[in-house]
Amino acid sequence: MDAGPISLTYRRYALGLLLAVNLLNYIDRQVLFAVFPLIKSDLRLTDTALGFLGSAFMLSYLLFAPLFGWLGDQWSRTRLASGGLVIWSLATALAGFAPGYRTLLAARATVGIGEASFGTVSPGLVSDFFPKEQRGRILSWFYVAIPVGSALGYLLGGVLGQRYGWHTAFLLVGLPGLLLALPIALLRTPPRGGDEASSPAPEGNAFTRYAALFRNRSFVWNTLAMAAMTFAIGGLAQWIPSFLHRVHALDVAKGNTLFGATTVVAGILGTMAGGWLGDRWQKKSGKGYLLVSGWGFIIGTPFAALAILAPSLSVCMAAIFIAEFFLFLNTGPLNTVILNVSNPSVRAMAFAVNIFFIHALGDAVSPSILGWLSDQWGLRSALLITPLAMVVAGVLCFICGRYVVRDMALAEGVE
Repeated sequence: MDAGPISLTYRRYALGLLLAVNLLNYIDRQVLFAVFPLIKSDLRLTDTALGFLGSAFMLSYLLFAPLFGWLGDQWSRTRLASGGLVIWSLATALAGFAPGYRTLLAARATVGIGEASFGTVSPGLVSDFFPKEQRGRILSWFYVAIPVGSALGYLLGGVLGQRYGWHTAFLLVGLPGLLLALPIALLRTPPRGGDEASSPAPEGNAFTRYAALFRNRSFVWNTLAMAAMTFAIGGLAQWIPSFLHRVHALDVAKGNTLFGATTVVAGILGTMAGGWLGDRWQKKSGKGYLLVSGWGFIIGTPFAALAILAPSLSVCMAAIFIAEFFLFLNTGPLNTVILNVSNPSVRAMAFAVNIFFIHALGDAVSPSILGWLSDQWGLRSALLITPLAMVVAGVLCFICGRYVVRDMALAEGVE
């Protein structure tokens, strides 16, 4: 609901609540990959079939995002977020009763539908609570749920799966989300656009508004950069636990605990550093967010390659830490660029288009591609395509910087 002035205390409460839901979002998303080895053994799957479990989630996620993007700019964002939370929590829990591959595949696809509802409306909702100049840091707090939630997904999935089986792991991580559905539905919300609420809204129906986003060069190049980033992150996130199991002979619980702990520390440090650096560089240059991201990708690339090629576990994990730091550095800045170059009245639609393409070109296909390549060449060789994707992401960020100042001015109604 929307009502009157909102105090700073309530704004922080809203940020904390949305952060908690985003945390569950990534726990329920990543728990699958923690139990990959157990599912593979139990259901006797090829790596291609195993990878498609991750792709099924992403395919439904990206296909439903445009619908929820349109609804998010027309209807209650809090109700959409709450409804999505209920759907994906129930679907995750019901995966705990899946008797075979097809049922598990259907459950994971349904998780994608629920998370698409939350994912399209939540970034704009979070940003509307705070001033524009704090946007990078605020979104970094919100997106710190990615490394923390992912790490918890690996940790919980690994420990619960090793001790009680993969069915129990899905059941126990899925149920807690239902407790937050009502608080999200009752959340007070600020005007769309927050301190930019007076910006003129673009005219036209849903089709013309979506079409206008494709004429926004900054939005297009930024989305392509995020797609390359998502390809790399998706590939590494879904296959590194299996890589540690196969190449470095770690059991499921130990491998996921080690990778989860590395991810959470590197992710928190990288995400918060990216938000701080992005806001700082943006004050000096209109393309500051993109400079932080572009150089982050370039610097992180050789460490990603080293992590895959390192013969010893200690060198591998040190390189994973550094590579993840520079990958997560980009989370706040690149999402902030989407907000800055999009009119407040179409931000849910902008995130819907972004979600569609970053996953269609990124982690909806990378698990299956890497799984197929692993069947042909071996997992270590297959993973080497992820550092190449990071280089591509960095180059696309620098290209986007050529257009971003002009497109930010247009989004704010300044000709």
